[in-house]
Amino acid sequence: IKILKIKKTDMKYIFFLSIFLVFSSCNTNQSHYGEIITSENIVDYSKAKELVLEEGKISTKIEGTILETCAKKGCWIRLKADNDTLFVRFKDYGFFVPTSGVEGKTAILQGEATYETLEVEEVRHYAEDAGKSKEEIELITEPEYIFSFTATGVIIED
Repeated sequence: IKILKIKKTDMKYIFFLSIFLVFSSCNTNQSHYGEIITSENIVDYSKAKELVLEEGKISTKIEGTILETCAKKGCWIRLKADNDTLFVRFKDYGFFVPTSGVEGKTAILQGEATYETLEVEEVRHYAEDAGKSKEEIELITEPEYIFSFTATGVIIED
């Protein structure tokens, strides 16, 4: 058996490295879904909205506060950005987010933004996914023209 001798300077290095690893692992208060994205280069929502009005569809990165997620599968998010509510779906249903417990948290989204019309049946479907009552769903009789976002990647910050 060989005894490993550690110098005092090596001990200091190991100690500080250990402290760094503990604090850096505790500092990861983000969950990633879909493509791995960063929290850099976020476009101000009002600017993104202007660009969509000018160009019809844009690729961008925005952030907002999660109002709700699909209670059945986590296949969409309603997001509050500025004074608007955005409807966010995930590209090709390629990933999902938690079905609960993320309301009020900040989300960073990367993907495509556009305006679209949701037909009555779609609006009812999403209301059903959200757990709305049968009576509430039956009150939906008009299509909705919405600012929508198809995300390729999402970060949810704790």
